[in-house]
Amino acid sequence: MRKVLNLSIICLLMLITGNSFAKDNFPGRDKFPKVTTYSKALLLQNFDNVIIVDTRSAYEHSTLRINGAINIPVSSKTFVKEVKHLRKASLKPIVFYCNGRTCFKSYKASKAAQRAKIKNTYAYDAGMFEWAKSNPNKSTLLGKTPLNPSDIIDNKKYKKHIISAKEFGKRAFDVNDNSLILDIRDSYQKAASIGLFMGKERWASIDNPTKLTNYIRDAKAKNQPIYIYDEVGKQVRWIQYALEQHKVPNYYFMEKGARGYLKTMIYNR
Repeated sequence: MRKVLNLSIICLLMLITGNSFAKDNFPGRDKFPKVTTYSKALLLQNFDNVIIVDTRSAYEHSTLRINGAINIPVSSKTFVKEVKHLRKASLKPIVFYCNGRTCFKSYKASKAAQRAKIKNTYAYDAGMFEWAKSNPNKSTLLGKTPLNPSDIIDNKKYKKHIISAKEFGKRAFDVNDNSLILDIRDSYQKAASIGLFMGKERWASIDNPTKLTNYIRDAKAKNQPIYIYDEVGKQVRWIQYALEQHKVPNYYFMEKGARGYLKTMIYNR
């Protein structure tokens, strides 16, 4: 009887933590040891009895999201205030999520909630992509649900459009190249640095989807190749859906983003 009870407890803990014994697959768990995680299985089991919060940007949320999720970007100045409002309205567990196992926004959100003494909060750290592939009927892609998992852009297709920072810079400074260069960093990231290709690039923040879409449409009409970079090379993959929707034939992303480019410039001096 005792062995059966102990086994039941272990199974429950594995559900809550998503098997904490496999930390190597979740690098954020070591960095945020005080954050309690929520497994994909438990989120599915309690789907109608939790508050799901998408901690990513509005652009990412509008592209691909868990059904019913509330978008509160963890980078927002009002993040804690908005989560407090959720807690006042309900005592249900609050589960934060972001893109995947190497995205730490869900952990940061949970940590911020803990500091604000908001109880019963968790990080679903397997992330959006794993959820969408396993639960297409509880996911929305480009406004459609259930989604078709094959419509999710996989890493192979994504990486086909990535070029090195060195090659990106070479093409950007080619005076005979009529390409469009877009800096899609948000206003916070942009404020911390200047543009990399002054005089040639355009700034269309991921937080301004209308402006971004207009640039994409204009480049498509002019048959211009589009070169896009962000801060660290992760947000560009969300722009790929818009590029594919508009059937842009030639587009490229800078590997590791602006930070990667600056490191390349420093080490190659």
